[in-house]
Amino acid sequence: MSHCKFCNEEITGREGKKFCNQYCKSAYHYKKTKAEEPSFFLKVDKQLKTNRRILKKYNKAGKSYLRVEKMNEEGFNPKFFTHYWKNSKGEVYLFCFEYGFLRTQNNGVDKYLLVKWQDYMN
Repeated sequence: MSHCKFCNEEITGREGKKFCNQYCKSAYHYKKTKAEEPSFFLKVDKQLKTNRRILKKYNKAGKSYLRVEKMNEEGFNPKFFTHYWKNSKGEVYLFCFEYGFLRTQNNGVDKYLLVKWQDYMN
């Protein structure tokens, strides 16, 4: 007789079973995943979602300015973006999904110009 990898109970049923039920199987794999270092993909995905949430929070009107320090305090990282758009002036806007930003200076203060994706940008 074999024993469950999660709860160590005796297993009944077919030969080669590793878990006594679906709960133990799920709990075992969840615990194993939590113990591992998050993958690169998960780290990037988390940062992209954080950036999008921050951009959405501060860009209610479709276009606004915000200090770089304020965005950084909230966890914004400008190195993570999904795509870019270059306007006719040669300025490159970086986007996290539908919300974009452009680093600029306004009255000698570093700020981000926040925008939302528009149809003409296609």
